Amino acid sequence: MNQSVAVKIFEAGKSAGADFVEIFEEETRSSTLGLKSSQIESATAGTEYGIGIRLIYGTEVLYGFTSDDSEEALVKLVKTLAFGRIAQMSKAPIEFAPEKRVADYNVAAFKDPRVLGQAVKQDFLFRADQTARKISDKVVQVGASVTDSCSTISLLNSEGLNLSMNRARLRVNVTVTVSDGTERLTTHEAPGALGGYELLANYSPEDLATEATERLLRMLSAGYIKGGQMPVVMGNGFGGVIFHEACGHPLETESVRRGASPFCGKIGEAIGQSCLTAIDDGTMDGVWGSLNFDDEGTPTQRTTLIENGILKTYMSDRVGAQEVGIARTGSARRESYKYAPVSRMRNTFIAPGKDTLDSMIASVDNGLYAARMAGGSVNPATGEFNFAVDEGYVIRGGKICEPVRGATLIGKGHEIMPRISMVGSDWELAAGVCGASSGHVPVTVGQPSIKVDQILVGGR
Repeated sequence: MNQSVAVKIFEAGKSAGADFVEIFEEETRSSTLGLKSSQIESATAGTEYGIGIRLIYGTEVLYGFTSDDSEEALVKLVKTLAFGRIAQMSKAPIEFAPEKRVADYNVAAFKDPRVLGQAVKQDFLFRADQTARKISDKVVQVGASVTDSCSTISLLNSEGLNLSMNRARLRVNVTVTVSDGTERLTTHEAPGALGGYELLANYSPEDLATEATERLLRMLSAGYIKGGQMPVVMGNGFGGVIFHEACGHPLETESVRRGASPFCGKIGEAIGQSCLTAIDDGTMDGVWGSLNFDDEGTPTQRTTLIENGILKTYMSDRVGAQEVGIARTGSARRESYKYAPVSRMRNTFIAPGKDTLDSMIASVDNGLYAARMAGGSVNPATGEFNFAVDEGYVIRGGKICEPVRGATLIGKGHEIMPRISMVGSDWELAAGVCGASSGHVPVTVGQPSIKVDQILVGGR
């Protein structure tokens, strides 16, 4: 962004009475190579460019975007956003800080997908396909993909911020379907991280395909659990999706400032037992949901949300922090230049505890071991959730017994938190994508194994 053009944009916004004006300029190149039915099914690549302009009046946000980077078009966009506002004299001239350039990934190790192209992905895809099909003749379909993105972002604002960010992410996916002739089950493994093609060496297509296939074969012959209220031991890693959905979203100031959260006004209060600590950390090196700076240019941080059962703070952006009266946590995020940033999660997880999975199982007389969670839905305003169990087992007499499928976990996040009585040490993270008002952003969920003393389990 030419700084003289940026000044014109800021002057137009300030003249229209805006307290704060921001420019977010982005160019993102992404590509995906996909396999299905043992052959390459799709190869896509594209580049997207645009500029988003945000005007803030107090805590009111006006936002617009365009792919026309001419001075005339950008100034016109500002005037359109501010239409009807009482014109005021422009304030003091903008003095830009020296430009700061950052990359979210390891620059020294980075292998640029834009240079290497699609061909290097093919070996990964075919190895995943061949591995799954060799395990069992019940494998009826295998899908695999490798997706990468590289973004260059310039972020300038009327307070003098002048920041350039380079971002790159790579994610792989292996999806397997099995059938016994009457039933079909599907599952997937989809890790991701910050960086380029150097990351492919971190993921074994054989291991991913084997894990997905063997899980499905265990579940294929499983019966169905009898529903009802019961204790549940939840597995590590992607099990953290329930905390993300049912508690994470209500702990974002985007929910709190609207009064649409069961945690409003509860900072300093106990919302869980002393074994529960939950964190949202944007600083974890190389992790899928990490950022050096958020999408407002605030440095990210490790934010302790719940400590020993006590609610400590919320995740905040500029507007949310101002309305709720807390410090910014570097949690402002957006999918692209087409969205205004709001407070969102980054890497959100329940911290490891001191219990073991064996001790949790042994403490349950009759319940469910939800070894792996699948998708679900949640109402952020109430915390009500409904999540499917991808891999489950009956717990009987303190032992893991027969596999069961079709189970769902139903409840409210703020009611479930106080029922977490045991937290394990087998902590893991899992990559995902979260959709909310500022679009879809990469996030990480996680937890160790945990025991919930009572939760409603739905059966078939």
